[in-house]
Amino acid sequence: MLRLSPATRLASPVDVAVHGEYHPGRPPLVRFTGRLTEDGAFTARPFRYHVYGGRFCAWSHRVAITRELAGLQDLVTMSYVDGERDGRGWAFRAATGPDPVNGFTLLREAYEATEEDFDGHVAVPALWDRFHSRLVSNDAPGIEVDLASRFRHLARPVVDLYPEPLRERIEELDGWIGPAVNQSTDHPALLEAFELLDGRLARSRYLLGDALTLADVRLWVRLVRYDVGVNAARTVNPGLHVFPHLWRYARDLYALPAFRSTTDFGAFARSGARIPDWTTPADR
Repeated sequence: MLRLSPATRLASPVDVAVHGEYHPGRPPLVRFTGRLTEDGAFTARPFRYHVYGGRFCAWSHRVAITRELAGLQDLVTMSYVDGERDGRGWAFRAATGPDPVNGFTLLREAYEATEEDFDGHVAVPALWDRFHSRLVSNDAPGIEVDLASRFRHLARPVVDLYPEPLRERIEELDGWIGPAVNQSTDHPALLEAFELLDGRLARSRYLLGDALTLADVRLWVRLVRYDVGVNAARTVNPGLHVFPHLWRYARDLYALPAFRSTTDFGAFARSGARIPDWTTPADR
């Protein structure tokens, strides 16, 4: 049923005994891939779009940082789902607050409003169109590129994260960093990638020289999770600090408000994980 105004409803607590464990639906996991264009169905307009995210999710984190660096805090709203789920999927609970746009209790409702009898993966981030009351996309790379590049006639970006001359290099770099760091379960390969990145950052402030770009955002959300996630027990290596240039680079970015304000260690750190001191000046 279409909701014409937000409601302050919250989902009931997670209950696996009643609702079961969550299992993604049939592929593809990314079902909606709409893009913002100048004259298509989805155009960049003020207050038209809302991002549903999860503070636990690295992909959502990328979008949140991009949104702030693009200067869109007042033009594209964003809210977060609760970090726990049962068979119903992601939900809105007291810890993160109600859905401020539609009053949905479950994020699944946004998917079902877009595709009747939706049977796929209920994922974050997801971009909602207020004008058409439907999801535009749950493809994180597409969302972040559009936020970084499509609103320049409406907002002055803090940083141009996706400049035309560097776009090909940004995507080429992501083609390597993505498998090597973001999706790697091969620890020796991950450490080898860190070593190569450490050498690169010994000669350059950012991955592509003096320009902060989406390539840095994409890498950084994995670096900030490394020592409280896959390496929480320090079984991979002693810590990110073993790579001095990479560690200084990561702290240098954390010092920027867009990175620091969107980071909630409590949402993604493993239980008992020791959080490194991210506030030590990077001196770069």
